[in-house]
Order: sequence, then structure tokens, then C-alpha cells
Amino acid sequence: MPDRRTVLAAMGTLPLAGCLGGDGGDDGDGPTPEPFEGAITVQSSAFEAGEAIPRQYTGDGADDSPPLSIAGVQADAASLALVVDDPDAPDPPFTHWLCWAIPADTTELPAGIPQEERVASLGDAVQGTNDFGELGYRGPLPPEGDGPHRYRFTVSALEAPLALDPGADRTAVDDALAGNVLEQGRLVGRYER
Repeated sequence: MPDRRTVLAAMGTLPLAGCLGGDGGDDGDGPTPEPFEGAITVQSSAFEAGEAIPRQYTGDGADDSPPLSIAGVQADAASLALVVDDPDAPDPPFTHWLCWAIPADTTELPAGIPQEERVASLGDAVQGTNDFGELGYRGPLPPEGDGPHRYRFTVSALEAPLALDPGADRTAVDDALAGNVLEQGRLVGRYER
């Protein structure tokens, strides 16, 4: 039987594409998610897992990125990558944030990360282009009356840093993550209009 690292590496971006996160159980809304067992813990002081994302961190508010805390990253990780998406969008998954080259020993991402190619306060982490066509974070802004959407904040610990230029899109990031993920963790929040 292959070890856990081999299985995670073979999975590549599978958890990014089709899982809910947290305990892996059905939350009662939408299809039953695939199990997601993350070794990394991702939390936010702004909202609890499965709860509403405050307006400040959405397109209806200030559109600030929420504060995140990260724990449980294995010591041999080369760096971290963050993908934030909405699997309930009309054309899922809709990508809200791509950030990589985050130092592996990072434990906190402050609120309000600027929409810049490189984030000096995060060790020159690099940001990609979201599905709004902009650099950096853009918060939840689901269609009005569409019910609650889930927003997945997925952190991946990487075996090797991603060799991508700033502004890369989701396809490029997913391709670079494939076979390069040591472990992952996910926080899921909700928002509706």
C-alpha cells in the first residue's frame, strides 16, 4: 500500500476541484462532498468553519482578504500555496484568490493583503489572476437570490516552489500543483446575497 505522501502527490489538485473540506461530511446543502482530510489546519479569526463570511471580506463590503492562521505544516515543505474558490458558482469553480511562494513557516496571513504582484509582508509571496480578471483577492459576490455559496480557502504545502510568474491563472496554478502537494488543509465559509 502506498504511503500517505505518495497518495497526496498523486492526487495533485483533486482536493481543490471537488471536495468540501473540514470534516468531509455532508453539510446538507448541495451534493455530498468527497472526503477531505487535511493535515494542515486553516482557520480565521473573522469566521468559523461553515459559518458566514463577514461582509467586510466580500464584494458587498470592503473586499478585504480575511485573516487566516495556518498550523500543522510539515517541516520539509518548501513553500505554501493558497487557492480560494467557489464551487457553487454558475460555472464552478470560480476562483477568488491565487497566492503562492508563501514561506512554509508562515502561520498568519493578515487581513487586507494588497492586490500586488508580490506581497513583501509575506516573504515576497506571489499573487495570480482571479476569475474577475484581477490580481490578488476578490471576495464573495454570488448572484442575488442564489442561496448560500461555499468559499474554500485551501492551503497546500509544496514539495518544490511553484515556478510561475505573477498574474498566472488558475489553470497554470493547478498544473504546477499537480504532483507537488505534500499535504493540504481547508477552511470553508459561506456567503449569500
